[in-house]
Amino acid sequence: MSKDPTKPALILRLTDRKTGASMAQLQKATNWQPHSIRAALSGLRKSGHQIDRAKNDKGVTHYRVTREAE
Repeated sequence: MSKDPTKPALILRLTDRKTGASMAQLQKATNWQPHSIRAALSGLRKSGHQIDRAKNDKGVTHYRVTREAE
């Protein structure tokens, strides 16, 4: 029986992609409200991950890990 990843681990995996992840994608994957996702992103920052925020050509904000915790 395989164990599903934790929701913070899922957020990390999605934001670690080349294109990152939008808030809508993170909400769909975790079934969390935006404020909970922002709190999880803050927790990842506190643990040493650098998470950048940028808008794509359609104006949608994407979050992406640019540096892993060491």
